[in-house]
Amino acid sequence: MALQDPRAGQGAGENVLPPASLTSGPLRDRFEFLRGFLRHPAQVGSVVPSSHRLEQRLVRSAAIAQARTVVELGPGTGGTTAAMLLAMPPTARLLAVELDPAFHQHLQQQLRDPRLLLELGSAEKLAEFLAARRLPAPDAIVSGIPFSTMPAQVSDRIAAIVAQVLRPGGRFVAYQVRAHVASYAAPYLGTPDKRWELVNIPPVRVFTWVKPSDPSQAVA
Repeated sequence: MALQDPRAGQGAGENVLPPASLTSGPLRDRFEFLRGFLRHPAQVGSVVPSSHRLEQRLVRSAAIAQARTVVELGPGTGGTTAAMLLAMPPTARLLAVELDPAFHQHLQQQLRDPRLLLELGSAEKLAEFLAARRLPAPDAIVSGIPFSTMPAQVSDRIAAIVAQVLRPGGRFVAYQVRAHVASYAAPYLGTPDKRWELVNIPPVRVFTWVKPSDPSQAVA
């Protein structure tokens, strides 16, 4: 379903449509997510989409309502993507990078918003995607990709790229079942804030980094 023009009578950060209007049916999304997990369990990392409680925690942790450029790594079936679109200012942009072709196609069909930019490929190419779209340094990067199941070299490269492209003062938020992401991102961004979101299947940790203005503070 196409979204209404977010600039029509709406202020920054106000909901354009109710959440149910932004996503496909919950049962269809869960089935699609399960199919994705069965295709590539190391890439998806869960058998069900994120809960509404988790989506709202991510929106708050990443300060989406104040962001101009947002990046999502691993949007899956788009529940978190829709939640961020609802919270984003009318002039903001969301770049969603998905590795799974079926999920990418699902997003193209279900989420039609002029602020949403979709890219099919690895998060390792994030700098290239941003440059190709002529987007400024992101204010927020939200990641659901499973750092615990990816090759260590890939996880490290993604963490390094995230730290490189994120604007000073920007936020990197990663939601994970395991804590591996912290060991990869901490050398670049320092110690994260850690919170549990228990109202999710499975419960996940939410890690939040704020990129220092002074690079020397990143490993403090």
